[in-house]
Amino acid sequence: MKISLSFLITFLLFSAQTNAQTVFSVNLKSKADVKVFVVKTEAQADLKVFKLNSSSKADNNNGKWLFTKYESQAKFNIYFVDLASQADVKVYFVKYESQAGWRSKNKMHYFY
Repeated sequence: MKISLSFLITFLLFSAQTNAQTVFSVNLKSKADVKVFVVKTEAQADLKVFKLNSSSKADNNNGKWLFTKYESQAKFNIYFVDLASQADVKVYFVKYESQAGWRSKNKMHYFY
């Protein structure tokens, strides 16, 4: 019974994490699924991002990101570029969860 319960808990935790909008910041541009540039103002952004502390609040493609500790836990590898012209998506980090979301929906396909 203990083994079954442990397995079930592990499976549920893993399942919740893999369905979430999880990202990992890679050090090489060639390893990235999406190249991201952080803009200074909300008006410049394609996506307003809120950083989550828990995968239980993460959801699919709505700007609520959970940065994972390990690359294998992430759904997307992102690379932060130095120039806006190099980016696939421009993001702005917001202070409140309710502010997260897409400003320009034509770039949503990068996170599917």
